[in-house]
Amino acid sequence: MSRPASRRLLIRPGAIGDCILSFPALEHLATGDTEIWVPSPVVPLVRFASSVKPLASTGLDLVSVGDLPMPPSLEEKLRTFDSIVSWYGANRAEFREALTRLGVACEFHRALPPEEYCGHATDFFAGQVGAPCALIPRIPLTARGHRDAIVIHPFSGSKRKNWPLASFRELAENLPYPVEWTAGPDETLSSAIRFANLADLAGWIAGAKLYIGNDSGITHLAAACGVKTIALFGPTAAEIWSPRGNNVKVLYRNPLDCLPVQEVLTAAKRLLDSS
Repeated sequence: MSRPASRRLLIRPGAIGDCILSFPALEHLATGDTEIWVPSPVVPLVRFASSVKPLASTGLDLVSVGDLPMPPSLEEKLRTFDSIVSWYGANRAEFREALTRLGVACEFHRALPPEEYCGHATDFFAGQVGAPCALIPRIPLTARGHRDAIVIHPFSGSKRKNWPLASFRELAENLPYPVEWTAGPDETLSSAIRFANLADLAGWIAGAKLYIGNDSGITHLAAACGVKTIALFGPTAAEIWSPRGNNVKVLYRNPLDCLPVQEVLTAAKRLLDSS
Protein backbone atom coordinates (compact mmCIF):
# COMPACT_ATOMS: atom_id res chain seq x y z
CA MET A 1 0.00 0.00 0.00
CA SER A 2 1.41 3.40 -0.96
CA ARG A 3 2.01 5.90 1.84
CA PRO A 4 -0.37 8.91 1.85
CA ALA A 5 1.14 12.18 0.68
CA SER A 6 2.72 14.13 3.52
CA ARG A 7 0.72 16.94 5.08
CA ARG A 8 2.30 20.20 6.18
CA LEU A 9 1.00 22.97 8.43
CA LEU A 10 2.29 26.54 8.16
CA ILE A 11 1.44 28.96 10.99
CA ARG A 12 1.97 32.66 10.26
CA PRO A 13 0.80 35.36 12.71
CA GLY A 14 1.34 39.09 12.30
CA ALA A 15 -0.02 42.26 10.76
CA ILE A 16 -1.40 42.29 7.22
CA GLY A 17 1.75 43.77 5.71
CA ASP A 18 4.05 41.37 7.57
CA CYS A 19 2.04 38.42 6.29
CA ILE A 20 2.06 39.67 2.70
CA LEU A 21 5.82 40.18 2.81
CA SER A 22 6.17 36.55 3.92
CA PHE A 23 4.00 35.16 1.09
CA PRO A 24 7.01 34.12 -1.07
CA ALA A 25 8.38 32.10 1.86
CA LEU A 26 5.00 30.51 2.55
CA GLU A 27 4.41 29.72 -1.11
CA HIS A 28 7.85 28.12 -1.34
CA LEU A 29 6.82 25.71 1.42
CA ALA A 30 3.26 25.14 0.20
CA THR A 31 3.94 22.11 -1.97
CA GLY A 32 1.57 19.17 -1.88
CA ASP A 33 -1.07 19.03 0.84
CA THR A 34 -0.47 22.21 2.84
CA GLU A 35 -2.73 23.95 5.34
CA ILE A 36 -1.99 27.51 6.45
CA TRP A 37 -3.18 29.30 9.60
CA VAL A 38 -3.06 33.08 9.33
CA PRO A 39 -4.89 36.06 10.90
CA SER A 40 -8.54 36.27 9.80
CA PRO A 41 -8.17 39.30 7.47
CA VAL A 42 -5.41 37.55 5.52
CA VAL A 43 -7.34 34.31 4.90
CA PRO A 44 -8.99 35.35 1.59
CA LEU A 45 -5.62 36.49 0.19
CA VAL A 46 -3.88 33.11 0.44
CA ARG A 47 -4.32 31.37 -2.92
CA PHE A 48 -1.45 28.87 -2.82
CA ALA A 49 -2.50 26.38 -0.11
CA SER A 50 -4.80 23.37 0.00
CA SER A 51 -6.60 24.86 2.99
CA VAL A 52 -6.49 28.15 4.90
CA LYS A 53 -7.89 28.79 8.38
CA PRO A 54 -8.15 31.83 10.66
CA LEU A 55 -5.49 31.53 13.33
CA ALA A 56 -7.88 32.76 16.03
CA SER A 57 -10.27 29.86 15.37
CA THR A 58 -7.71 27.11 15.96
CA GLY A 59 -7.27 27.36 19.74
CA LEU A 60 -3.52 27.70 19.33
CA ASP A 61 -3.51 30.62 21.76
CA LEU A 62 -4.47 28.19 24.54
CA VAL A 63 -1.30 26.13 24.16
CA SER A 64 1.01 26.48 27.20
CA VAL A 65 -1.22 28.95 29.02
CA GLY A 66 -0.64 28.36 32.73
CA ASP A 67 -1.46 24.78 33.69
CA LEU A 68 -4.10 24.35 31.00
CA PRO A 69 -3.62 21.24 28.85
CA MET A 70 -3.70 21.51 25.09
CA PRO A 71 -7.34 21.26 23.92
CA PRO A 72 -7.90 17.64 22.79
CA SER A 73 -9.41 18.74 19.48
CA LEU A 74 -6.34 20.86 18.71
CA GLU A 75 -3.96 18.06 19.67
CA GLU A 76 -5.85 15.66 17.42
CA LYS A 77 -5.73 18.16 14.56
CA LEU A 78 -2.00 18.85 14.92
CA ARG A 79 -1.21 15.13 14.91
CA THR A 80 -2.71 14.82 11.42
CA PHE A 81 0.27 16.73 10.00
CA ASP A 82 3.65 15.25 9.14
CA SER A 83 5.44 18.56 9.63
CA ILE A 84 4.74 21.99 11.12
CA VAL A 85 6.54 25.23 10.30
CA SER A 86 5.57 27.99 12.71
CA TRP A 87 6.32 31.67 13.03
CA TYR A 88 3.92 31.65 15.98
CA GLY A 89 5.33 31.09 19.46
CA ALA A 90 8.92 30.76 18.26
CA ASN A 91 10.17 32.80 21.23
CA ARG A 92 8.22 30.77 23.81
CA ALA A 93 10.00 27.63 25.00
CA GLU A 94 6.81 26.19 26.54
CA PHE A 95 4.97 26.50 23.24
CA ARG A 96 7.80 24.91 21.26
CA GLU A 97 8.01 22.03 23.72
CA ALA A 98 4.24 21.45 23.63
CA LEU A 99 4.26 21.07 19.85
CA THR A 100 7.44 19.01 19.76
CA ARG A 101 5.95 16.52 22.26
CA LEU A 102 3.31 15.62 19.68
CA GLY A 103 5.90 13.68 17.71
CA VAL A 104 5.44 15.85 14.62
CA ALA A 105 8.49 17.33 12.92
CA CYS A 106 8.49 21.01 13.93
CA GLU A 107 10.41 24.04 12.71
CA PHE A 108 10.17 27.44 14.40
CA HIS A 109 11.14 30.83 12.95
CA ARG A 110 11.24 34.41 14.20
CA ALA A 111 8.14 36.34 13.15
CA LEU A 112 10.18 39.54 12.64
CA PRO A 113 13.77 40.24 11.59
CA PRO A 114 16.22 41.07 14.40
CA GLU A 115 17.01 44.72 15.08
CA GLU A 116 20.43 44.48 13.46
CA TYR A 117 19.02 43.14 10.18
CA CYS A 118 19.30 45.66 7.34
CA GLY A 119 18.00 43.76 4.31
CA HIS A 120 14.44 43.51 3.05
CA ALA A 121 11.93 41.63 5.20
CA THR A 122 10.79 39.48 2.28
CA ASP A 123 14.37 38.27 1.82
CA PHE A 124 14.65 37.59 5.55
CA PHE A 125 11.54 35.40 5.58
CA ALA A 126 12.60 33.67 2.36
CA GLY A 127 16.04 32.96 3.79
CA GLN A 128 14.50 31.31 6.84
CA VAL A 129 13.04 28.54 4.68
CA GLY A 130 15.61 28.31 1.89
CA ALA A 131 13.55 30.19 -0.70
CA PRO A 132 15.24 32.40 -3.32
CA CYS A 133 15.79 36.06 -2.42
CA ALA A 134 14.56 39.09 -4.39
CA LEU A 135 11.09 37.57 -4.80
CA ILE A 136 8.07 39.84 -5.13
CA PRO A 137 4.96 39.11 -3.04
CA ARG A 138 2.02 38.60 -5.40
CA ILE A 139 -1.70 38.08 -4.93
CA PRO A 140 -3.25 36.66 -8.12
CA LEU A 141 -6.76 38.00 -8.62
CA THR A 142 -9.03 39.52 -11.22
CA ALA A 143 -9.43 43.30 -11.16
CA ARG A 144 -13.02 44.44 -10.64
CA GLY A 145 -13.23 46.55 -13.78
CA HIS A 146 -10.49 48.90 -14.93
CA ARG A 147 -11.29 52.57 -14.45
CA ASP A 148 -9.66 55.99 -14.75
CA ALA A 149 -9.29 56.63 -11.04
CA ILE A 150 -6.65 56.87 -8.33
CA VAL A 151 -7.22 55.14 -4.99
CA ILE A 152 -5.97 56.76 -1.78
CA HIS A 153 -5.89 55.09 1.63
CA PRO A 154 -4.71 57.84 4.04
CA PHE A 155 -4.36 55.72 7.20
CA SER A 156 -2.09 53.13 8.83
CA GLY A 157 -1.68 51.33 12.12
CA SER A 158 0.11 54.29 13.71
CA LYS A 159 -0.40 58.07 13.59
CA ARG A 160 3.37 58.46 13.24
CA LYS A 161 3.15 56.66 9.89
CA ASN A 162 0.39 58.90 8.55
CA TRP A 163 1.04 61.71 6.09
CA PRO A 164 -1.31 64.56 7.10
CA LEU A 165 -4.84 64.15 5.79
CA ALA A 166 -4.74 67.78 4.65
CA SER A 167 -1.75 66.91 2.46
CA PHE A 168 -3.63 63.99 0.93
CA ARG A 169 -6.59 66.29 0.20
CA GLU A 170 -4.34 68.89 -1.45
CA LEU A 171 -2.73 66.12 -3.49
CA ALA A 172 -6.13 64.79 -4.57
CA GLU A 173 -7.14 68.22 -5.88
CA ASN A 174 -4.15 68.24 -8.24
CA LEU A 175 -4.01 64.66 -9.50
CA PRO A 176 -4.87 64.07 -13.18
CA TYR A 177 -7.60 61.50 -12.42
CA PRO A 178 -10.54 61.42 -9.99
CA VAL A 179 -9.67 60.13 -6.52
CA GLU A 180 -11.51 57.30 -4.77
CA TRP A 181 -10.89 57.16 -1.03
CA THR A 182 -10.88 53.95 0.99
CA ALA A 183 -10.66 53.22 4.71
CA GLY A 184 -10.97 50.37 7.16
CA PRO A 185 -13.95 49.75 9.45
CA ASP A 186 -12.42 51.71 12.35
CA GLU A 187 -11.00 54.58 10.27
CA THR A 188 -13.03 57.80 10.11
CA LEU A 189 -13.46 59.19 6.61
CA SER A 190 -16.96 60.06 5.45
CA SER A 191 -16.26 59.73 1.73
CA ALA A 192 -14.46 56.39 1.98
CA ILE A 193 -15.44 53.26 0.08
CA ARG A 194 -15.24 50.23 2.37
CA PHE A 195 -15.16 46.49 1.79
CA ALA A 196 -16.06 43.52 3.95
CA ASN A 197 -12.87 41.61 3.21
CA LEU A 198 -9.41 42.22 1.80
CA ALA A 199 -9.93 40.13 -1.33
CA ASP A 200 -12.79 42.38 -2.45
CA LEU A 201 -10.75 45.46 -1.58
CA ALA A 202 -7.77 44.10 -3.51
CA GLY A 203 -9.86 43.42 -6.62
CA TRP A 204 -11.22 46.97 -6.50
CA ILE A 205 -7.79 48.55 -5.99
CA ALA A 206 -6.35 46.46 -8.84
CA GLY A 207 -8.73 48.13 -11.28
CA ALA A 208 -7.42 51.64 -10.57
CA LYS A 209 -4.76 53.58 -12.46
CA LEU A 210 -2.72 54.20 -9.29
CA TYR A 211 -2.76 53.66 -5.54
CA ILE A 212 -1.27 56.06 -2.97
CA GLY A 213 -0.98 55.28 0.73
CA ASN A 214 1.07 55.28 3.92
CA ASP A 215 3.13 52.47 5.43
CA SER A 216 0.16 50.15 5.93
CA GLY A 217 -1.11 46.68 5.21
CA ILE A 218 -3.36 48.11 2.49
CA THR A 219 -0.36 49.62 0.72
CA HIS A 220 1.33 46.20 0.77
CA LEU A 221 -1.92 44.75 -0.55
CA ALA A 222 -1.99 47.20 -3.46
CA ALA A 223 1.62 46.48 -4.39
CA ALA A 224 1.06 42.71 -4.26
CA CYS A 225 -1.91 43.09 -6.62
CA GLY A 226 0.39 44.67 -9.20
CA VAL A 227 -1.25 48.10 -9.36
CA LYS A 228 1.07 51.10 -9.66
CA THR A 229 1.75 52.07 -6.05
CA ILE A 230 3.22 55.07 -4.26
CA ALA A 231 4.13 54.22 -0.67
CA LEU A 232 4.77 57.10 1.74
CA PHE A 233 7.22 55.95 4.41
CA GLY A 234 8.55 57.32 7.66
CA PRO A 235 9.75 56.77 10.33
CA THR A 236 9.83 52.99 9.67
CA ALA A 237 12.90 51.74 7.79
CA ALA A 238 11.77 51.59 4.17
CA GLU A 239 14.73 49.44 3.14
CA ILE A 240 13.32 46.68 5.36
CA TRP A 241 9.55 47.13 5.36
CA SER A 242 8.54 48.87 2.13
CA PRO A 243 6.33 47.04 -0.36
CA ARG A 244 8.26 45.38 -3.14
CA GLY A 245 7.28 45.40 -6.81
CA ASN A 246 8.15 46.59 -10.30
CA ASN A 247 5.42 49.25 -10.13
CA VAL A 248 6.22 50.56 -6.63
CA LYS A 249 7.68 53.98 -5.80
CA VAL A 250 8.65 54.64 -2.17
CA LEU A 251 8.93 58.21 -0.86
CA TYR A 252 10.59 58.57 2.55
CA ARG A 253 10.71 61.36 5.13
CA ASN A 254 11.21 61.34 8.88
CA PRO A 255 8.99 62.84 10.12
CA LEU A 256 6.60 62.04 7.31
CA ASP A 257 4.72 65.34 7.52
CA CYS A 258 7.85 66.99 6.06
CA LEU A 259 7.18 65.28 2.72
CA PRO A 260 6.06 68.00 0.26
CA VAL A 261 2.82 67.54 -1.65
CA GLN A 262 4.59 68.54 -4.86
CA GLU A 263 7.06 65.67 -4.52
CA VAL A 264 4.25 63.14 -4.21
CA LEU A 265 2.38 64.75 -7.12
CA THR A 266 5.46 64.60 -9.34
CA ALA A 267 6.06 60.95 -8.45
CA ALA A 268 2.43 60.12 -9.16
CA LYS A 269 2.50 61.70 -12.61
CA ARG A 270 5.75 59.95 -13.50
CA LEU A 271 4.44 56.58 -12.40
CA LEU A 272 1.21 57.10 -14.33
CA ASP A 273 3.21 57.93 -17.46
CA SER A 274 5.47 54.88 -17.13
CA SER A 275 4.77 51.78 -19.17
